[in-house]
Amino acid sequence: MRTLRVLLLLLLSAPGSAFAAAPAGEVRRPNILFVLADNWGWPHAAALGDPLAQTPVFDRIAREGVVFNHTFCPVPSCSPARSSLLTGRAAHQLADAASLWSKFDRGHRVFTDLLREGGYEVGMTGKGWGPGNHKDFGWPDNPVGAEHASFEAFLKQRDPRRPFFFWIGNTDTARHRWRYDPAGWQGLDAAKLRVPPQFPDDPVTRSALMAYYASVRTMDRAVGEDIARLEKLGLLDDTVVVYTSDNGWQMPRGLANCYDTGTRVPFAVRWGRRLAAGSVRDEFVSLTDLAPTFVELAGLPVEPHVTGRSIAGLILGREDSVRRDAVFVERERHANVRRGDLSYPVRGIRTKDFLYLWNLRPDRWPAGDPALYHSVGAFGDVDLSPLKDLLVGGAARPDLAPYRALTLERRPPEELYDLRTDPHQVRNIAADAAYGETRRELRERVQRWMRETGDPRVDPAYDGWDRMPYFGPPARTGDGATKSKGAKAPRAAAPR
Repeated sequence: MRTLRVLLLLLLSAPGSAFAAAPAGEVRRPNILFVLADNWGWPHAAALGDPLAQTPVFDRIAREGVVFNHTFCPVPSCSPARSSLLTGRAAHQLADAASLWSKFDRGHRVFTDLLREGGYEVGMTGKGWGPGNHKDFGWPDNPVGAEHASFEAFLKQRDPRRPFFFWIGNTDTARHRWRYDPAGWQGLDAAKLRVPPQFPDDPVTRSALMAYYASVRTMDRAVGEDIARLEKLGLLDDTVVVYTSDNGWQMPRGLANCYDTGTRVPFAVRWGRRLAAGSVRDEFVSLTDLAPTFVELAGLPVEPHVTGRSIAGLILGREDSVRRDAVFVERERHANVRRGDLSYPVRGIRTKDFLYLWNLRPDRWPAGDPALYHSVGAFGDVDLSPLKDLLVGGAARPDLAPYRALTLERRPPEELYDLRTDPHQVRNIAADAAYGETRRELRERVQRWMRETGDPRVDPAYDGWDRMPYFGPPARTGDGATKSKGAKAPRAAAPR
């Protein structure tokens, strides 16, 4: 143990360390408060320019810290995004854990273990890793760490001599919490609502969007209560506060899709006077980067097997920091919604000007089979909502045809979007000869990334994720009843 402490002191004082500027003889390891919202998309915060969003707490973190404008989840799906976040590895390197309702083996090395071994007290509340099955695969607690009733409860029992890492898994923005009645939107100015071009401007759409914005307000208020607790205890300025989301919003063409609506998330960091207040960074960040970032901020060595890159230097404003000009995105099986338990594999790259997606099995339905197979319902990778009902049931309405095509229909092998003219990614130009060189270059970058990170999909015939077990709820029948498909259900259902 003495050896570990000596090593830690050397690391903390090393040139380039986040702690190199501490006074001589004083080692300061920050507390870390990590707020991970569930299905909260970019740019739905006032600080990010959304006129309807009421997010004073996020806005404060942004105003007093650093905002990263190009932050993306690695997978637009809850548990695989959290798998990558915890391990610092690409989802396709994690076998089953690259899919929703998967298993999570104890063999995966998670950053919270490293923090705990390095002397941190670690805890969580709300949604940690999941949904999926970890208890049958060697984890005594959630892979994040020991669960507490609340952040307040954790603060009351923690050892004040040790730094802490605490994970708040807020689920207020998950669809099952939305209120579609106008009473739930009181105080929100509906005149400021912007209906994005992938949705029809219909009263049903507006109702869904208002319900979502009300949930964002509820989330931010809850986070504000925990920030106030830190401040009251005099701990706020000694705590790195990271406030972000696991993936985009739970709307059609959002969650489970590799468009920005499924992958781009708000991200702000505050750390007292250590950061230049009001800083805005445009470098590309993946949530996969958070594992090495938290480890470095704690003054601990980053393990060599991670594929994420620490952004501690960017947070601290170091100009020698490695900068990324793109992020890679991917997905495998989201819900079990295709006959034969089939995945819908996608690999892609997002740069400043383009989004390129490679749909590896274009013969399959991207939103799930048109008829109920196992989960959710028809087109089951689109979660249940009045807006989904409008689109699925709107075949007789010609005005809905373009929106139905965007959300429900099969997609070509390649998609390319020019974000300079099409920021909402609704016009696929992959077949446009004028963009042929761009498409080839981006496809080559994706393929090179796949090779360098050992993606099994490098083999065009590989479909291993189709055979990996699904631990979601029992199968539904067409009348809403359930039947067993032989998969062992997890101990507690969770929103996805």
